[in-house]
Amino acid sequence: MARDMGVMAGTMGLGLFGFVGTWALMMAAMMLPTIVPFTSLYSRTFTGHRGHRVGLLAAGYVAVWAVNGFVAFGFAAAAGRLADRAPGWAQGVAVGSCFGCGLYQMTPVKDRCLQHCRSPLGHLLRYASFRGRPADARVGLSHGAWCLACSWALMMLLVTFGVMNLFAMVVLAAVILIEKVVAPGRWFSVAVGAAACARGRDLDQPVARSGAALEHGHGHVAVRIIGRE
Repeated sequence: MARDMGVMAGTMGLGLFGFVGTWALMMAAMMLPTIVPFTSLYSRTFTGHRGHRVGLLAAGYVAVWAVNGFVAFGFAAAAGRLADRAPGWAQGVAVGSCFGCGLYQMTPVKDRCLQHCRSPLGHLLRYASFRGRPADARVGLSHGAWCLACSWALMMLLVTFGVMNLFAMVVLAAVILIEKVVAPGRWFSVAVGAAACARGRDLDQPVARSGAALEHGHGHVAVRIIGRE
């Protein structure tokens, strides 16, 4: 049975600000289930202006992903051009992205970020020292930065395999939710890392490389990888 997976979908024909806006909203939507525990706990400390303060918190959080969107745009644009001009190298970037994500999932840095994200009460105690009108926005920025540090490698896969790849979005959102909220310890993150490395090895097989073909359409370039039984 054939397997069909798009790689290097580029910027989907979007300009810089269109891409960044879309990216920020997508990341916020994907991360929403994982930040609910902290947001719910933090909002209980509000004694007034609840809507305004939640808005500042959300603005700070989304701002982190918006800034990251500029980096993602550069990576996606370069990947799209590479797929157009040198599909073999584009395939190598896809393989490297898989291995890079897999290895990061197994590092102590990932584990530390994950432990931080799993402790809403720890967040609350740390942010209690934030004072002044921009305090809620600062909390959003800080929390968003930790989420980015924890999940950037997984999001790199989303850029690699297509920002609008709905299946990839659902899978990555589920992975982030499980590793942050459901699964204790490091085992799940390590398992995801091993799976990413396995996928990279699979993409690097001679059959996958020989089945690479360029497709053009809808304002972007994609390398299609067609495997066979």
